[in-house]
Amino acid sequence: MKAVMRASAMDAANRVGELTVQQPKTRTFLVGLGRAFGGALIFALPILMTMEMWQFGFVMEPLRMALLLAVTVPLLVRLSRFEGFRKTAALSDDIADALVAIAVAAVTVVAVLGFLGELEPGMGLRELIGKVAVQIVPASIGAMLAQNQLGGGKDARRQPEPTYGGELFLMVVGALFLSFSVAPTEEVVLIAYRLSATQELMLAGFSIALMHGFVYGFEFGGTERPAPGEGFLSVFARYTVAGYALVFLVSLAILWTFGRTDGVSLEEILSTALVLSFPGAIGAAAARLIL
Repeated sequence: MKAVMRASAMDAANRVGELTVQQPKTRTFLVGLGRAFGGALIFALPILMTMEMWQFGFVMEPLRMALLLAVTVPLLVRLSRFEGFRKTAALSDDIADALVAIAVAAVTVVAVLGFLGELEPGMGLRELIGKVAVQIVPASIGAMLAQNQLGGGKDARRQPEPTYGGELFLMVVGALFLSFSVAPTEEVVLIAYRLSATQELMLAGFSIALMHGFVYGFEFGGTERPAPGEGFLSVFARYTVAGYALVFLVSLAILWTFGRTDGVSLEEILSTALVLSFPGAIGAAAARLIL
C-alpha cells in the first residue's frame, strides 16, 4: 500500500514538474510571437499607409509578385540564422522560423489594411491578394528582426557570424528594406529626372562615403573595427565598395519588380537606381551596425 502511495506521489510530482516546464515554454513562445507582430507592425507601418503600395499591389504583374515572394523565403531562412526567433542549429528550424515570420506578416498586413478600409468584401480576389502579398516582404523582415530589436536584455541579442559573406548578406537585407519603402513613390523618378550626370556621380560618391562613415568613422553603437593589419583601402574596397555594388543591384531588382524599368531608357534606369541606392546605402550601413 505504501509503495502504491509513494508511486502515486512521485507520478503527481513528475506531472507538476512537466507543467512547470511547459508553462515557461508556452509563455516564451507567446512573448516571442507578440514581439514578431510588434516588429512586423513597426517595420511595415509606413509602407502599409502608403497609397502607391496599395496601387502596386493591384497592378503588379503576378509573375513579378511571385518572384518577389519566392526570393523573400530563402532570404528569411538565411536571416533566421542571424536574427531569428530563437537559436537554430538545423536548416529545418530556419525554414520553420521563416514560415512563421511570413504568417505573422500576413496576419498583420490583413489586420492593418482592414482597419484602414483598404480591404473590403467587394474587392476582387486578385486585388485582395496583391495588396497583402506586396506588403508581406517588409512586414516579414520586421517580424524576423523583432527578437533582436525588441528583445529584452543583452542575452536576447544575437550577433551575426563574423564572416565576409555574412556581412554582405546583412547589407543586402538593409538595402532591400529601406529601398523597398521608397521605390514605389514617384519622387524617386522625379529626382532622377532632375539630376544632372555630375550630380548623380556626386550622389553616388556621397552615398559611398556615408556607408563607410556610418560603419567605421562615426563611432555609432556597433561600429566595426578593421582586423589587425587590414588597411583602409582593403576595408574600403572589400566592404564599402562591394557593399555599394550590391546595393545598386538590389535597387535595380526592386525597380524592375515595381515596373519602373518598363519602357524606360537605360540611362533613366541607371539614374533612378543611383537615386534609390542613396537610401539603400544608408540601410545597408545601418544593418551592419544594428544587426
